[in-house]
Amino acid sequence: MAIYISGAPSSWGVDDPKNPNLPDWQLVVHEAHQAGFTGMELGPYTYMPTKKSELMPMLEKNQITIMTGTIFEDLVSEEHFPSIVQETHDICQLVSQLPQKSKQSRQHYPTPYLTIMDFSDNDAAHLARDYNAGHPDRAQRLDKNNWNIMMQHIKEISKIAAEYGVRPVVHPHAGGFIEFEDEIAQLIQDIPYDLTGLCLDVGHLYYSKMDPEKTLIKYWDRVDYIHFKDIDKNKYQEVMSKKIKFFDACADQVMCPIGQGCIDYKRLHVLLADELKYEGFITVEQERDPRNSKSSLQDVKQSVDYLKSIGFKQ
Repeated sequence: MAIYISGAPSSWGVDDPKNPNLPDWQLVVHEAHQAGFTGMELGPYTYMPTKKSELMPMLEKNQITIMTGTIFEDLVSEEHFPSIVQETHDICQLVSQLPQKSKQSRQHYPTPYLTIMDFSDNDAAHLARDYNAGHPDRAQRLDKNNWNIMMQHIKEISKIAAEYGVRPVVHPHAGGFIEFEDEIAQLIQDIPYDLTGLCLDVGHLYYSKMDPEKTLIKYWDRVDYIHFKDIDKNKYQEVMSKKIKFFDACADQVMCPIGQGCIDYKRLHVLLADELKYEGFITVEQERDPRNSKSSLQDVKQSVDYLKSIGFKQ
């Protein structure tokens, strides 16, 4: 039985590949190895090299497996969707060529995965949602027509991923149009599990006013992949009292190393390892401003060391 602890470039502040302050990808892979990660997400497409021949030497040198690609885009816009289709082909073609760890007996689907997230800062509706991240009581939901458009887009992305042997998983994300409990419940009704699974992020669940343990249990038969992050409770209460976008809250250090925040990871270890018998990957994230990435190695190593100390053995 194995739970592999992996990382993501977002812990180094890498969410927008066009951000001029991003650290060098080779440094991120090297520090991921130093932190104790065995796997890594690709991060936003084009941040890391898009050719296997350019990517593999650094991965092999640092004993890192790239097991997940990411679609982090406006999933509602029909005008933008053709570019997402091409991006999906490009990402899946790349990750399907990369070596993967063997499937564990209780792992629902083998890697590689494609996490699918709705998020944008380019239109008024998404911007309004972003400013209401974490506030289910006041965030405007999509109308039925736009919701159905987004569901159809996710289905099309998922079918493309399956052509490459990549397992698509929808990641509810703070600040996007799939964030809150009612939206996850509707997603489950609208998209069959044989087409698309779930990636639940315990930090996003908490941020968006859901109980991570109860939500994992409720949707367990749909969960293929899990993200871990922790939240500074005092900072969280502070940002919840402001009009603030999600990544601005992250830049304000609402996320902290695992074990130093308000999420009960000792209980989550018992739940995942002993009760639910989870096998596969968990990915540690601590979103931040990339200008603060000099502290990333220290923070992610603290997270990995803490997880190992409470029983998450690789």
